[in-house]
Amino acid sequence: MGANNGKQYGSEGKGSSSISSDVSSGTDHTPTKAQKNVATSEDSDLSMRTLSTPSPALICPPNLPGFQNGRGSSTSSSSITGETVAMVHSPPPTRLTHPLIRLASRPQKEQASIDRLPDQCMVHVFSFLPTNQLCRCARVCRRWYNLAWDPRLWRTIRLTGETIHVDRALKVLTRRLCQDTPNVCLMLETVTLSGCRRLTDRGLYIIAQCCPELRRLEVSGCYNISNEAVFDVVSLCPNLEHLDVSGCSKVTCISLTREASIKLSPLHGKQISIRYLDMTDCFVLEDAGLHTIAAHCTQLTHLYLRRCVRLTDEGLRYLMIYCPSIKELSVSDCRFISDFGLREIAKLECRLRYLSIAHCGRVTDVGIRYIAKYCSKLRYLNARGCEGITDHGVEYLAKNCAKLKSLDIGKCPLVSDTGLECLALNCFNLKRLSLKSCESITGQGLQIVAANCFDLQMLNVQDCEVSVEALRFVKRHCKRCVIEHTNPAFF
Repeated sequence: MGANNGKQYGSEGKGSSSISSDVSSGTDHTPTKAQKNVATSEDSDLSMRTLSTPSPALICPPNLPGFQNGRGSSTSSSSITGETVAMVHSPPPTRLTHPLIRLASRPQKEQASIDRLPDQCMVHVFSFLPTNQLCRCARVCRRWYNLAWDPRLWRTIRLTGETIHVDRALKVLTRRLCQDTPNVCLMLETVTLSGCRRLTDRGLYIIAQCCPELRRLEVSGCYNISNEAVFDVVSLCPNLEHLDVSGCSKVTCISLTREASIKLSPLHGKQISIRYLDMTDCFVLEDAGLHTIAAHCTQLTHLYLRRCVRLTDEGLRYLMIYCPSIKELSVSDCRFISDFGLREIAKLECRLRYLSIAHCGRVTDVGIRYIAKYCSKLRYLNARGCEGITDHGVEYLAKNCAKLKSLDIGKCPLVSDTGLECLALNCFNLKRLSLKSCESITGQGLQIVAANCFDLQMLNVQDCEVSVEALRFVKRHCKRCVIEHTNPAFF
């Protein structure tokens, strides 16, 4: 892409190409007389100075090849020491009638197909590229440079990889994006740095300082960041609504910095505008930290606390006091959550649509009954591994949550065909059902489900003693259903 453009720059604009090479290598070349004439006559066209572009070496692993003029080598950028800059070639001079110039110039080749696209189409193509590839495209030619730095393409920064020097990449990118609005990136709304293990508090502080309009931040798996960096982001980015810190084991709380709390007026209430918060695998999160989060993030609607193993029912009580608008909640693998915690969750009433309590071994039919009685608009329930749930719990759920669409009661050995029958006769809109390792389930229960839930799209009966005839019956009645099974005779 853009190869012919680059060749044109390297032939008719040979003098400008060697200029960029000289800047990076430091060598001195004496221009010929013809080159002086070109420089004098085209002084206005060649007045454009070398522009600074974040090098892909800062954003890509060092073993990736460079990219120049659509080829696999890089000769117009300085060596990667400190902050690498990419040199943008000056535009090629117009064709002159001087005989020396005519002899020195090469025949102009046909323009590349991609260069025939209008700017609007090129920007649309660039919009599908990740950040590192977009920076590479900015080094092809001057037209691509201008298009690659179109503000519409920089509402999102997306970097992934364990070897990327993320802090330095963020510093260079934000510096370039702040050229039109010094020290502020007004267009940047989303930053995704998931899996960038070299990200530190310094990188997050750069984001907090330069991106006041930030709305979405994903730093899952970045285990080097701490509470202080997260506090800076939520304090300096008042519009932040989506925060993913899953796997950040050092993060124990979400709160405002002390300075931000002092500056805020009493009318503001010292609140954080976060609505989506994922703290999965934040192992050190405790009830006190959840209390602080709930007190500051009162607008939460989606909260995921999977494998936060130190949480108890007391933490859920704080959560229900301050965050009454929660629609989706996951406390999977929080082994200290019991029926008392589900009683607190039931206070969300009809607002709750999604609940995951998988492997909460202390949950029984009592807790399920609280949820079924008060959360009638529940659409999704994951209770896998809650061995205390029986047919009675499933019956409460089916009669009160008739709009249930997805149910996972795998590894609940006390659930039998009786519970399935009640489920099938009440939840006609059921689309996904998991019965994995339910030892008491037989083919008869599955046939009742298939005869009543025609919209079933996924059925998991792995490790269940179910006959081939029952599976074929399900397939005949639920034609769109994908059946996950462990019966080699059924295919």
